[in-house]
Amino acid sequence: MRMRFLGSTSEAGACPTLYETDRGTIVVQGLQVTDAEALADLRDVLDGETAVEVPRELITEIARRVLSDNTATAFPTSGEAPAATG
Repeated sequence: MRMRFLGSTSEAGACPTLYETDRGTIVVQGLQVTDAEALADLRDVLDGETAVEVPRELITEIARRVLSDNTATAFPTSGEAPAATG
């Protein structure tokens, strides 16, 4: 899998950061949620999955940028659902 940097709201290369993959998915790099009450609210967490917290502003900004300019995607999408492997 290959990834292309989309954006971040943090400084000095810290998280959270979003990436686009050549599989048509988005990868989130961020601090792992460790709060027990928050984790109890998650549903159907599979082995190998975790939760990361991302500011709403980052998701909104990236969505606005990608949706307003379809040429912003680095990889063509196949329309197929990606496999759940990394």
